Amino acid sequence: MSGTTAAAVRLRRLQTGAGAGRWVVLVVLCVSLLLVAVDATVLHVAVPAVTEDLRPGAVELLWIVDTYPLVCAALLILFGTLGDRVGRRRILLLGYGLFGVASALAAFAPDARTLVLARALLGAGGAMIMPATLSILRHVFPDRRERALAIGVWSAVAAVGAAVGPLLGGFLLEHFWWGSVFLVNIPLMLVTLPVARLLLPESTGEQDGPWDVTGAVLAALGLFGVVLGVKRLGAGEGAPGVFTLGPLLVGLVLLAVFVRRQRRRTHPLVDLSMFARPAFSTAVGCIVLAMLALVGLELIAAQYLQLVLGLSPLQTGLRLLPLTFAAMAAGLAGARVLRRFGPRHMVCAGFCVTAVAVLVLTGMGGQDDAGLLLFGFVLLGLGLETTLFGAYESMLSEAPPAQAGTAAAVGETSYQLGAGLGIALLGTVMNAAYAPALARVPGVPAGASAAAEHSLGEAYDVAARLGGPAGHALRHAARDSFVHGLHVTLLVSAGLLVLGAVMALRLPRVMQCEGEEAVELPAQREVERARVSA
Repeated sequence: MSGTTAAAVRLRRLQTGAGAGRWVVLVVLCVSLLLVAVDATVLHVAVPAVTEDLRPGAVELLWIVDTYPLVCAALLILFGTLGDRVGRRRILLLGYGLFGVASALAAFAPDARTLVLARALLGAGGAMIMPATLSILRHVFPDRRERALAIGVWSAVAAVGAAVGPLLGGFLLEHFWWGSVFLVNIPLMLVTLPVARLLLPESTGEQDGPWDVTGAVLAALGLFGVVLGVKRLGAGEGAPGVFTLGPLLVGLVLLAVFVRRQRRRTHPLVDLSMFARPAFSTAVGCIVLAMLALVGLELIAAQYLQLVLGLSPLQTGLRLLPLTFAAMAAGLAGARVLRRFGPRHMVCAGFCVTAVAVLVLTGMGGQDDAGLLLFGFVLLGLGLETTLFGAYESMLSEAPPAQAGTAAAVGETSYQLGAGLGIALLGTVMNAAYAPALARVPGVPAGASAAAEHSLGEAYDVAARLGGPAGHALRHAARDSFVHGLHVTLLVSAGLLVLGAVMALRLPRVMQCEGEEAVELPAQREVERARVSA
């Protein structure tokens, strides 16, 4: 009997986040995040194998790649607010189950349409898991100092997942069939689901009023339209196209209706008063701007490594690993840096370091410079993770605990929107700087030049078909033009990062912890001591 009572006490302590149990919960949440982060990128290297096996059309292939992030971004607000209503642990466990089932369906998909459906279900499962991990973390770590450390670990794991995805996918494809990149999720889910059910505490937000189903649907459809339109802009389909501009405009209208509805409701789905808090709205803006400035740049950098320097996909992934290791280090050190310097200085410095890294990378040319790339990528990882850590921590701490799921969903949605906008904006800048130099290459027909203007990869294909001096001239011109476009894009990205540093000046100067006075900076303490002694 006494043993049973002791076990119950230990379980109760764990469920309330007491003692070391908080850190056990953090491990479970990090495993959850790792699965979602890996799945977001693991398919990229498997696309050729999927294409060869399932023979999808061009549109089907596009949906196979894009359905997961589209559905995930569209449903974040819906499941984040639902978790606040019915229980964040409950939504997380449902997400685990759906993720496992969808992984099995994707692994054994007999055709392209089934794989698209499976990817949509994976996106829905990811939308359940991602905000739930942050909101549970907010509940389990009520002390801001410990929560900052936990968020640092959480963000470091996210960086690892994004980098591990392509490497894991490449390893599995060398030994198994393409479905193995999805099948690997199932044993992990079979272990994580019962452990999470036992260890994770349940928490909810305010229970007043009914859940706004209509508002949730409006938010989901609006975000889907906006993200879809932005992604198509980034793919180079152009604003005049009805299939690009149409979803974007419809999505914006639906989001405007959603905002108007929330302002009129007594019990809104999303409490828009959170955005009236300068720290919250500024943190959200910093997340959007950081991703806007860098995600498109990362894609262009990967093309540079493979197409200009001639590295293999595995070599490209290895070259980018220093960025990941630097991001991990910055995440793990983030709590101490935040407490010492405060959110304003931390995020502002993060933007500045990232801008310096981008300017360093303008030294990239037609020849490989491993030292410059290593230095630039390390700075990039340190600056980016410092910026995102400070912004996420400030956003989550400024939100009321009862709306932790909503705040987490807003942060993740901002991340996704910033990434989509970055691909669209920087992709447009890159194309504008790349294409003009290919219009008048000596000896190259006008039709071949027009085809080469689409991308560097297509320019290489055209050059190979032409052959001879004309093909060599086109290949050389395309490579030089791409490097020029990369430099222009880097300068634009640096300007956006400087704008982010200015925006970060609206964040709080000090880290205000619950139950204590604001954490003073060293310089402030010296001023206070001088005043007292005087």
